[in-house]
Amino acid sequence: MNSSLLRAYHTYLKLEKSLSANSVVAYEQDLQKLCAYCDEHGLDPVKLRFDDLQAFVYDTFHTSAVNSRSQARILSGIHSFYRFLLYNHHIEQDPSELLQMPKIDQHVPTVLTVEEIDALIRAIDVSTNEGQRNRAIIEMLYGSGLRVSELINLKRSNMYLDDGYMLIEGKGSKQRLVPISPEADKQFRLWMECRRTMSVEPGQEDYAFLNYRGHQLTRVMIFTIIRRLCAAAGIQKTVSPHTLRHSFATHLLQNGADLRIIQQLLGHEDITTTEIYTHVSVQDLRAAVLKYHPANQVKPA
Repeated sequence: MNSSLLRAYHTYLKLEKSLSANSVVAYEQDLQKLCAYCDEHGLDPVKLRFDDLQAFVYDTFHTSAVNSRSQARILSGIHSFYRFLLYNHHIEQDPSELLQMPKIDQHVPTVLTVEEIDALIRAIDVSTNEGQRNRAIIEMLYGSGLRVSELINLKRSNMYLDDGYMLIEGKGSKQRLVPISPEADKQFRLWMECRRTMSVEPGQEDYAFLNYRGHQLTRVMIFTIIRRLCAAAGIQKTVSPHTLRHSFATHLLQNGADLRIIQQLLGHEDITTTEIYTHVSVQDLRAAVLKYHPANQVKPA
């Protein structure tokens, strides 16, 4: 495939579709799989028919272990490419429109209990600048349900502490207002006091969270912080920054928050994405019935 078409597709994803940098990379990697298949079989991706795409799907999915979630992601990338070709009049008909997306098993996310959250917080040594920063990070992730990418890109200029909210830029550059909990507000202000003693690199001043060198934090660093705190707190679950986001949503739902409100707070475009947390609550309900209903109690012999 010629490079000018690939550049045009990149621009389409970034500007027309307003996808994040990570999503653009993922879509282009999916297209590379199709291009590699076409090169191997002497085909032109622009001229593929539905039968050719079916053969690609079979070759890619059924001759190697590709799970349903990965299949759906690859097919989404393929659909996107052919919609781009159709939109820009490179083709007259979309050969991918009849490709069926695989059924994805509903995955119930790992959630920390309130007691585990408390243990996580107790494991932080707030006597150091780094510790106070980490305490503020935990409060932001758990107290506001931020994604890790939203946290590391959070700007001080978008935090309106006196008004109790912050402006978050989520997936696809979509913005939303998110409340700041009183504890997150308190811990962030304490981190700001610590930060004043640090040397900040030019151009990094507006980022809310920095490393000890005065640079913006990375996703990997946030994962490392969470992993170390969990180990110190004795938490055996597999925990990531997203686990705190899941815990935020689940605890809100368990305490009576409306699902639509949770959807808005999390920045989910589709309510069905938020509905995963109802499955967690149903599990909790079942556990409660098994534990407390008299019919399920062990009778003395």
